[in-house]
Amino acid sequence: MQFLNQPVEFKPLVDHATLTCAARVNQRELVTFCSAAHKAERRLVAMWGSDERDRDAKSGFALHVAFDLDEGLAILTLPLPTENPEFSDLSLPFPAAERMQRAVRDLTGAVPDGGDQRPWLRHANWPADYYPLRRDTPDTRFETQNEDYAFVRVEGDGVHEIPVGPIHAGIIEPGHFRFSVMGENVLRLEERLGWKHKGIERRFVGMGLADGAKLAGRVSGDTTVAYAWAYSQAAEAISGTMPPPRALWLRALLLESGRSRLSRQ
Repeated sequence: MQFLNQPVEFKPLVDHATLTCAARVNQRELVTFCSAAHKAERRLVAMWGSDERDRDAKSGFALHVAFDLDEGLAILTLPLPTENPEFSDLSLPFPAAERMQRAVRDLTGAVPDGGDQRPWLRHANWPADYYPLRRDTPDTRFETQNEDYAFVRVEGDGVHEIPVGPIHAGIIEPGHFRFSVMGENVLRLEERLGWKHKGIERRFVGMGLADGAKLAGRVSGDTTVAYAWAYSQAAEAISGTMPPPRALWLRALLLESGRSRLSRQ
C-alpha cells in the first residue's frame, strides 16, 4: 500500500479503530514523504523516539513520525544507529515538528541535524546527558535548578523585554512568555512551555495493563475517559482483542458524558 505517490510500502495494522498503516524508511524516504505530505496539505500528527536496542539488532533507536492522510493514519519509522543517533530536521515543511524534535532529543538523545537545538522539556531538572526514555537509564532524583534558557533577543533602540510567568494569577497551566515590544507593537513573542511534564511515559514501563489503564486515566483530569480509552484501544490492537459490545457502549456513554460536561464550562 502506497500514499501520496511515494515509493514507500505501508502495511495496515490490524484491529485499529481507523485505518492505520506503518512503514520503515530511510532518511531520504522520510524527508521526501514529509515534503509530499506538506504539498498535499496533510497534517503532522505526532513525532516520538524510542529505544530499540533490546528489540532490533540492526538499529539502536528509532524515530516515529505520524501523518494524518485522507486514507487514514500513516506512521513512518526511521531506524537510527546506537552511536550518535541523528535524524533529518523536519521543521522546514512542518514548523510544529521543531518542538517535537527537541522533546525527542531531551528524552532519548536522538538529535535532529538542524533546527532549534535548545532543550524543551528538561528545564535543567536533569543533566543534559541523562535520557529518561532510554531503557538502561536508571531512575534518579535530581535537585531542581534554575534554568539559564537562551531566549531569542530582539535588539535595537527602544526595544523592551517583558517576561510573564511561568506562575500566573489564574488557574491556567504554567508557561513563560517573553514579549519583545517597542511601544504598543509586539515585535516577538517566545513561549517556554513544558513545565507540566511529569515523566508519565517512563512510569508506564513495566506496568501491567490494569495499572497502565489507571495511569492513563490520570494523565489529564478533564479527559480521563478519552485517555483511558485510547490506552485500551492500543492494548486491544496489540493483543488482537475485541471488547464486548456492552463495554463499547459504556465507553461511549462515559465519553459523551465528559464531552457534554466540558462543553458547558
